Amino acid sequence: MFNQSLSRRDILKVGAIGAAGLSLLGKPLSLLAQAPKGITGQAAPELAVPYWIDRQGKETSAFSVTNNKGKWIILKCFQNWCPGCHSRGFPGLQKMATAFESNDKVAIAAIQTTFEGFSTNNQQALLKNQRRYGLSIPFGHDEGDASAPHGDQKRMPKTMLAYRTGGTPWFIVIDPNGRVVYNHFHVDSDRLIEILKKETIA
Repeated sequence: MFNQSLSRRDILKVGAIGAAGLSLLGKPLSLLAQAPKGITGQAAPELAVPYWIDRQGKETSAFSVTNNKGKWIILKCFQNWCPGCHSRGFPGLQKMATAFESNDKVAIAAIQTTFEGFSTNNQQALLKNQRRYGLSIPFGHDEGDASAPHGDQKRMPKTMLAYRTGGTPWFIVIDPNGRVVYNHFHVDSDRLIEILKKETIA
């Protein structure tokens, strides 16, 4: 059960900093607070991702933030052609998916937020990456409007706009109360696993 006695400062620590004031990025909280992106500390918007595949790679209904309230939610945004997604993002996600595979207090999903390379970062890339990394988690495809000019908000996926993400890879952590407690490019997956295990194992 989520520790309801945690103060706002403690909640921010769970999402942003660990022992000795080190963030999950290895940066002080003050640097994260100045970041222009992300909505850390705010209520998590519902996702508006139109296409999803389930744990077995079959088209399914949408993964919902609302329906998973009461759980810790980890969202990983990626693009198929993003080098950082493959070198750091997916390996970290593999660790988290394995660590919480049997934990019903943690929900994990990956979302391809396509804002460029539309022909490569497509729906087919979901199953490709799900299988490549052996990830039995839902994958969603959130594509902006390829016909919109560069710089136009219509070109951006709805997830990027709602969560003010800065690109890919991007990790979002939502606490059981539905608040975004982490929202940034990279995360220390080992530290996050350690924190969430303490929060979810009574």
